[in-house]
Amino acid sequence: MNSPEPVASPTPRTLSRDTRRTQVIEATIQALAERGFSRFTLTDVAKRAGISHGLVLFHFQSKENLLAETLDFLAEEYRSNWQEALESAGDAPEARLLAMVRADFTDKLCTPERLAAWCAYWGEIQSRPLYQSRCAANDALFHDTLVALCTQMNAAYGYTHSPEQAARLIRVLADGIWLDLMSVEGAHSVPDALEIMMLGVRGLFPRHF
Repeated sequence: MNSPEPVASPTPRTLSRDTRRTQVIEATIQALAERGFSRFTLTDVAKRAGISHGLVLFHFQSKENLLAETLDFLAEEYRSNWQEALESAGDAPEARLLAMVRADFTDKLCTPERLAAWCAYWGEIQSRPLYQSRCAANDALFHDTLVALCTQMNAAYGYTHSPEQAARLIRVLADGIWLDLMSVEGAHSVPDALEIMMLGVRGLFPRHF
């Protein structure tokens, strides 16, 4: 009996539209990580994706639209990551807060390329209006969720911090550690970064972390 013929992998021309768009977005993340917002070009993306400049334009119409949709992709990835962590954390506020903190340091999100891409959107003047227009709602949801959890920690365990300020501190600390991981080569590993993050959380809620 003859062995079945192996199934060939999809060629570049037979990839589905969604697969192709994801491929181009991943190439965009790589290009942003290496070249930043101001030096980013569609030619960089096309080379990294192994396709033509014209095919990039076919899927995204313009450089500006590609950058916007890549930011949407990163923002949705980030939102889904922390919300999935919350869903599996149970009902205790300390478990849910810990899940949100740890979510920022998962292998999926905390990679050099993704950190550098986020920093490109955060750090250059021409990208800030785009970031604010596409990510303000997600940022507000994240912040409000942290505020609610800090409020619950106060109510359940007698802590007296301002929930608003505590939530802001947690967010600023996480963002700062991400910047440190990206900008200081060899500064520390991701597990070390999480432990630094936890030092800050323990300062707020020492009886639970």
